Amino acid sequence: MQDQSATYQPSVLLRFPANVISYVFHPLFIPTYVFLFLVYQFPIEFTGITEWQMKLKLFGTFWMTAFFPAFAVFLLWRLKLVSGIHLKTQKDRIIPYIITMFFYWWMYYLSRNMKDQPEVLKFFYFGIFISTSIGVILNNYMKISMHGIGVGGAWAAVVLFALYYQTTLGVAISVATLLTGLVCTSRLLVSNHSQKEVYMGLLVGVLCQLVGYWFVF
Repeated sequence: MQDQSATYQPSVLLRFPANVISYVFHPLFIPTYVFLFLVYQFPIEFTGITEWQMKLKLFGTFWMTAFFPAFAVFLLWRLKLVSGIHLKTQKDRIIPYIITMFFYWWMYYLSRNMKDQPEVLKFFYFGIFISTSIGVILNNYMKISMHGIGVGGAWAAVVLFALYYQTTLGVAISVATLLTGLVCTSRLLVSNHSQKEVYMGLLVGVLCQLVGYWFVF
């Protein structure tokens, strides 16, 4: 019997928004979104720094966690070390994983000595570092979803922020849950990921934030 799931092709009306969601919530953008969430939700944590310093912090976060890893992938593609910038094969993902690990570790290392930003960024950065470390290991056995890892980590981080600050973030957690579902559904629609690969990425992202929280606090 023919596998209907293997032959199913979503319509353009589904593929277009799914592609947009996949790009907007690319895993490299997740650290910047989390930083912006903290700025909006807990502005008291940034008391004492000027607007210009805040912009520099935001720029630095994007520069280190999104631009440099993305630029590295572009260089790898131009040097023909990967087959494309979309990293569609497990082999293509090995070097980008390692490069991203380096930048995430560096952000965690820097955050340990920064007194003018939230303490929770320490566990968040450590969590995304170990999630990429586990991701590159699991990449040997399956093409684990990077989007799943990213949104899983972001969702867990929001929940842990509520725990750390002893406050209710019901709306934020609800929005994070909705976005996590949308991103994972989008990857199932427009990528060649299996459900197992997407759910495994989601699980790794969540568990690594829990480990990061336990390790830091």
